[in-house]
Amino acid sequence: MTWEFILRYGKRTGDPRALEMVRLTLDRMAAGGMYDQLGGGFHRYSVDDQWLVPHFEKMLYDNAQLASLYLHAWLATGDPTYRRVTEETLDYLLAEMRHPSGGFFSAQDADSEGVEGKFFVWTPDEISSVLGDDAMAEAVLRYWGVSDGPNFEGQSILFVPHAPDDVAAELGISADRLSELVARARQRLYAARDKRVHPGLDDKVLASWNGLALSAFAEAGRALGRPDYVAAAVDNGRFLTTSMMDGGRLMRSWKDGRARIKGYLEDYAMVGAGLVSLYEATFDRRWLDESRRLAEAALGLFWDAERDAFFDTGADHEALIVRPRNIFDNAVPSGASVAIDWLLRLALVLGEERYEARALEALRPMADLMTRYPSGFGRYLSALDFHLGPVAEVAVVWPAGGEAAAQPLLHELFARYLPNRVVAGAAEGAAIEGLPLLAERGAVGGRATAYVCRRYVCQTPVTTPEALGRQLEGVYSESPTRGRFPENRVRPGTPRTCTG
Repeated sequence: MTWEFILRYGKRTGDPRALEMVRLTLDRMAAGGMYDQLGGGFHRYSVDDQWLVPHFEKMLYDNAQLASLYLHAWLATGDPTYRRVTEETLDYLLAEMRHPSGGFFSAQDADSEGVEGKFFVWTPDEISSVLGDDAMAEAVLRYWGVSDGPNFEGQSILFVPHAPDDVAAELGISADRLSELVARARQRLYAARDKRVHPGLDDKVLASWNGLALSAFAEAGRALGRPDYVAAAVDNGRFLTTSMMDGGRLMRSWKDGRARIKGYLEDYAMVGAGLVSLYEATFDRRWLDESRRLAEAALGLFWDAERDAFFDTGADHEALIVRPRNIFDNAVPSGASVAIDWLLRLALVLGEERYEARALEALRPMADLMTRYPSGFGRYLSALDFHLGPVAEVAVVWPAGGEAAAQPLLHELFARYLPNRVVAGAAEGAAIEGLPLLAERGAVGGRATAYVCRRYVCQTPVTTPEALGRQLEGVYSESPTRGRFPENRVRPGTPRTCTG
C-alpha cells in the first residue's frame, strides 16, 4: 500500500525520486529468494535485508496485492520484468490456489515433510541431474546464484544475485540465449519440484482476501489483454456473490461447501471494490449493481453516524465489550481505508453524493495520523489522492452489436497508468439508468466513442486512440481540486454539456 501511494505521488508530482524508490524495491524483491523463481508468487516476507531468505509460507493477500502493484509499475514504466512478475504471480494463484468453484484459498504452508522450505531449495547436483544439459545447468547455476555456494542450511534458495547481462558475458553467450536457457530450465525444474511432497494448504476461502484477488485479476485481465484472467475474475465474482452469501448477508469464510461467520467491514469493502474493477473489465452491469448493494448494506451495518466512523463488526454482530475499529493499514489494508476508496469511486460512477459524503466523513479525521505516520496509512493516502483529483471520468459507447469496435479505445485507456480514473461503458441503446457518465452519450458517426469528463462535464468526444490518448495525457496537467461535487456541478440526471 505504501508503494501504491508512492507510485501515485510520482504521477501527481513528476518527482523522479518516487519512481526510483518503487523500482529499487520491486526490482530487489523480484530478484530475491522471497520471490518463487520457479513457480511464481511471493513468500510471506524476508527474514533478512537482502530479500533473500523468506518465511516460505505463501499468502493470498500478499500475492493479490503484489500482483496489482507490479501491474501498476508496469503501466507506469513499461518495464517487461514487472509484467512478467504480474503474470507469473497470477498464474501461480490460478494453478495452485484456486478452488474449482472460483474462490481462492488462503495460504500454503512454509513446511513440507516437517522441514521449513524443503520444497523450494536445491543443491547443484539436483539441478544438474534434472537438466542433464551441461550448458543449461552451468547457465542457471550461475544465474540463480547456486554456483556461489549454499545460502540456506547447506542448500540454495534460487535468486538472481547478478545482472543477467553480466552473467551472459561471463558465460560467453548472448543475453537472449541466457534468457532462453533459463526459461527452459524453469519449466523442467518446476516439473521436477512438483513431484516433491507439497507444503500443506489452508483451503478456506476468505471473502476479504478474495476481494483483493478479484481486483488483481480483473484489472490485469483488462490491462494485459488476458481473457483468462477476466474469466477467472468473473468466476470469482460469481462465487463471492452466491456461495459466500447467506440470506443476502456476505459471509467471511467458506470451506467444504459451507459459508460461515458474518462478514466484517473489510469483507464488504474489499469484495465491493473488487466488483467495481470487475465491472470495468467486463462492463457487465450485474457487477456494479452487486457492488452498490454491498455498499448500501455496509453503510447500514458498519457506519456509526454518532461517531462519523466505520466499525469492523456489523450492527447485527454479537455484543462485544468494545466494538472493534482497526484504523491502520497493515499486511492488508484496513476495512475503513478500502471502504473510503470504494465509496469515492462508486460516488462518481453512480452519481451518488451520499457515498462521497460518508467517505469524507471517515477520511477527514485521519489527516493528522496520515501526516505523522504515512507508512501506516498507505491506502488512506491513495484514497485522499483520488479525492483531491484530478479524476478522469471516462465513458465509452459503441454501436449496438459488439464491444469489439471499442477495443482500440479501451486498449488506449486501460494500458495507461491512470490511478485516478473511473470508467463506464455500454452499447448504444443499452439500459443505462443510474449511470450518469453514460447519460446522453452516443456513438458519434456510428463509431465507438470515448468521452473524457470531469465532474460529468466532458471534452469533445473522440473516436480514435490517438485523440483519446491526448485527452488522457491532459488530465494530470490540470490543477488538483478538492471534492468531486462542487456547488456548480452538473448533477446526475440533468443534461450534460460537451465542451471543446
